Amino acid sequence: MQWTPERVEMLTRLWAEGLSARQIAAKLGGVTRNAVIGKAHRLNLQRGAPIALPQPEPPPVIREEPPQILSPDVKDWMCRWSIDDPGRHGFFICGKTAQPGRHYCAEHLTMSYLERKRTAA
Repeated sequence: MQWTPERVEMLTRLWAEGLSARQIAAKLGGVTRNAVIGKAHRLNLQRGAPIALPQPEPPPVIREEPPQILSPDVKDWMCRWSIDDPGRHGFFICGKTAQPGRHYCAEHLTMSYLERKRTAA
């Protein structure tokens, strides 16, 4: 008898509900009471223990900077990521084409997401 992931999940759920090994074996079919006890032991299952459901990962939050008063030379389509040295426009911003609905270009959106993910972990 093979322990498929579906059968292991069913064993885990029924064991947590408090069913006996004989009852679980009957529900699974094709397996003995001793096989159920052995698998439950190898999985370190506890009677009546709550089953931990996987938590969905929250969607990434894009960090938006507060509106800044910028020079009239800075257009809405320009990336506003701060840089250390003045760029081609004489400002301390990236200046590449920003992603639609965002203040940053694709490269800086990715950097912002990775930075936020690193600090959250």
